[in-house]
Amino acid sequence: MRIAQIATVDTPVRRENSASIEQMVWLLDRELRRLGHEVTVFGAAGSEVGGRFIETLPGTYAENGAPDDWRLCEMINLCRALERSGEFDVVHSHAYLWSLPFEALCRAPMVHTLHVHPYDDFLRLRAMWPRACVAAISQFQWSATPELPPAAVIHHGIDAEQFTFRAKPDDYVCFLGRFIRDKGALTAIRAARELGLRLLLAGPRSEYFEECIAPEVDGRLVEYIGPVTGVERDRLLGGARALLYPIEAPEPFGLVQVEAMMCGTPVVAPRIGAVPEIVEDGVTGCIAESADDFPAQVSRALTLDRARIRTLAEQRFSATRMAREYAALYARIAARKP
Repeated sequence: MRIAQIATVDTPVRRENSASIEQMVWLLDRELRRLGHEVTVFGAAGSEVGGRFIETLPGTYAENGAPDDWRLCEMINLCRALERSGEFDVVHSHAYLWSLPFEALCRAPMVHTLHVHPYDDFLRLRAMWPRACVAAISQFQWSATPELPPAAVIHHGIDAEQFTFRAKPDDYVCFLGRFIRDKGALTAIRAARELGLRLLLAGPRSEYFEECIAPEVDGRLVEYIGPVTGVERDRLLGGARALLYPIEAPEPFGLVQVEAMMCGTPVVAPRIGAVPEIVEDGVTGCIAESADDFPAQVSRALTLDRARIRTLAEQRFSATRMAREYAALYARIAARKP
């Protein structure tokens, strides 16, 4: 098949040093080409893909002459891809469902993937175009609209080669993510202190970090190591005895959970959002029923088989599996074209 991938333009599409949606598009490009498909990626200048790339903007938001308004940047990117839609058998848009109003103008069948939580405007968009082919990244993502089931549920996949299995971790647990209230870093700190475990906190500083987290960092049981990417991220996750993921608001996925499991590191998280779809309780991690239950589940997670965690992560969350499932969806909708 001739497949178009419309990336977002927050960052260039690259294997590393790009945002999560652009990384997902990079992986889909590689894996779909390995399956024998012709792939064209639409995105911002500076992208590095192995297949065909069409530059739609001279830079990312407000860079190198691109507009300051990020929404306008996304709209330009989307429209320039649709101008060439007649060249493809299927067009896959990752642009926040903003592609839905343009589907009638597209000269090929479309797949739409939303990579974030479906807030009110996204729900309204989907209700206005109920017959569109919307792929979900989890069962939870569109659970609020059972009358509009997704065309397919395709969990994110990641590149197993980028994550190193560690059979014997170092002596710490870790928290990796943004420092906002909903990520629950304080719950991670309380659990680590209750158990006497060394906790490494990683992520960019924020106002919430300065006000609420920094006073808890003592350099002994609780350490802050800053943001991590690439090799540093792999080393942190692989060296941890467990990843503490105590989110307080439901999420439609959560890639860091899968990244940890690819290293053999168990995940401890609450039973909200897509967590139960990602973490197999008592096998690849442990699910807490409340904040008070979190320390007990951390203790339980430390006993899990790390080799089995890695094996199951490869089976369930590989980029190859993700690409095969999308390819099957593409074939299904391409067959409907008049």
